[in-house]
Amino acid sequence: QAQLVESGGGLVQFGGSLRLTCVGSEKFFIMGWYRQPPGKQRELVATLQSDGTANYGEAAKAGFNISRDTKKTVYLAKDRLTPEDTGRYFCYARGGTYRNPLDYWGQGIQVTVSP
Repeated sequence: QAQLVESGGGLVQFGGSLRLTCVGSEKFFIMGWYRQPPGKQRELVATLQSDGTANYGEAAKAGFNISRDTKKTVYLAKDRLTPEDTGRYFCYARGGTYRNPLDYWGQGIQVTVSP
C-alpha cells in the first residue's frame, strides 16, 4: 500500500507564506493537492502529471503554485495568505496502471491563517 506523507502547514499569520511538501513511498504519474475549508467540501487545488501537464482547480486562482522535483515529491506554495486559505490540505496521488488506476490520499495537514 503506497503512502503519502505531508509536511509543512500549521499556524500562519495573515500575509505569511505557505510551503507544503508531500513525499510518496513510490513513484506516481499524478501528484497534487486538494484542500477542505472549514464546513466545506474537499476541493481541487492543483495536480501535476510527471510529464508536466497541470490541472488547476478554482482554488489555484488564489495564487497557489504547485511543483514537483521527482516522481515521488510534490510541493504547494503560496504567499500573502489570507484567512480564506485556512483548511485541511490533502496530498493526492494516482498510481497503478492506465487500465487500473489507483488513487491515494495523505492524512491531510492543517493550515490555519490567523487574521
